[in-house]
Amino acid sequence: MHIGEHIYGSDQHGLIWGYRFGTSEARVELLQQELAAQVNEQTNRTLFVLTAVTVLALPINMVAGLFGMNVGGIPFAGRAHGFFFIAGTLIALTGVLIYVVFGKRRD
Repeated sequence: MHIGEHIYGSDQHGLIWGYRFGTSEARVELLQQELAAQVNEQTNRTLFVLTAVTVLALPINMVAGLFGMNVGGIPFAGRAHGFFFIAGTLIALTGVLIYVVFGKRRD
């Protein structure tokens, strides 16, 4: 039982009570909880960025996989600028997705 737990009825209040009045165990425990919260927040941000990059790369990978097959009838194969049309469309789509994912997010 921490100092102040019987007064406030919760472990967190007891930790704060102990921190304010010099209990070193309470200080260490509060610092550990704060450090764990910071690590969890950084992990969540990193996973968000990795997930966003994976989702942004999905359209390019799918189109590259489809056009990489050795079959006939590939769209825009007979046109002089077919490759540039497909590449430009993918770049524009990726740019829009980057704006949607990262542009609206303000930290």
